[in-house]
Amino acid sequence: MSPVADERDRIRAAMDRILRGTPERSNGALTIVALAVEAGVPRNALTQRHTDLKNEFYDKVRARGGTPDSEQRLRKQIRRLKELRAADAKEIAQLKADVEALVGALHQATMESSHLRQQFADHAVIRTLPTQAPLGR
Repeated sequence: MSPVADERDRIRAAMDRILRGTPERSNGALTIVALAVEAGVPRNALTQRHTDLKNEFYDKVRARGGTPDSEQRLRKQIRRLKELRAADAKEIAQLKADVEALVGALHQATMESSHLRQQFADHAVIRTLPTQAPLGR
């Protein structure tokens, strides 16, 4: 028997054990990592050389009504990222509103300052107050 055929046989046997719920070497998770450990092969054997067996494994998991662990983790991560994106969008909207309010307040303060400067320039005599010598001299 060729090494590749032996490897494929070990992967199929490991697949059967995991799907029956009787793993011998792995934790029995419905993942490619657990399947590789159970079969005693490197993970890349499933992701590069025997992709058909990897796909067959996931198909069998789905046919049982289950979802592969990797897919569950990805779905959970997608949910979390969508929540974060929504929170970020809400924060960005609030920041935009704050910027508009600050720009308005700055404009108003600038206009009032300009108006007061004009009033003082037209009517007021500005006197400087005497200053004290700095302490310690």
